[in-house]
Amino acid sequence: MAGRRRRTPDEPLPVRALREGERHAVQVAGYGFFPGRGPRRSATVVPAPLVYWQHDPPRAWVVLSAAAFVAAWLGLFAWTAGPSATVGELPLALLVGAAVVALSTSRLTVSDAGFSVDVAGLRRTTALHVVPRSLVREVRRGAPPEGWPRARRRGGRWPGRARVAVRHLTADGSGEQATLLWLRDPETFAAALGQPLR
Repeated sequence: MAGRRRRTPDEPLPVRALREGERHAVQVAGYGFFPGRGPRRSATVVPAPLVYWQHDPPRAWVVLSAAAFVAAWLGLFAWTAGPSATVGELPLALLVGAAVVALSTSRLTVSDAGFSVDVAGLRRTTALHVVPRSLVREVRRGAPPEGWPRARRRGGRWPGRARVAVRHLTADGSGEQATLLWLRDPETFAAALGQPLR
């Protein structure tokens, strides 16, 4: 293909990771927030199918914050304008609260080149938020074992989901990081990253 540079076998790990991050971002951008509907109609090139994806509900603190915001909003109206004004304001307050919760829903996506966790409200995947496949070192069921770096939590508990820890290198390959995920299909996730599930 014209304009594409060939990868050499001795390519440094950070360069390979950067390429994989860019490939992941391009592949994911070819799909909407609901990949099951297929590629975007506006995509000029049909992207490769995503290997694995799932949606995660917002964390409990987001839902509680939205509920507290709605309650404070209605309470303020009740205090300043009376109960009758509160009834008229109720639909708008509930709509705003529901929008905050919906826009806080996240999506875990695994492509041919790596994985990322995107939030619905941001609607954009960048190479900076991708864990490239070449940096993944281990996928383990359960909590990160002793000796692993402190894990960043992504998503939350949900019925039918299993906790999985992923150990991976930093973007420059000089250190290690860990990510803790709740997955509906850990085996498929690990296979998509080319790692056995331990």
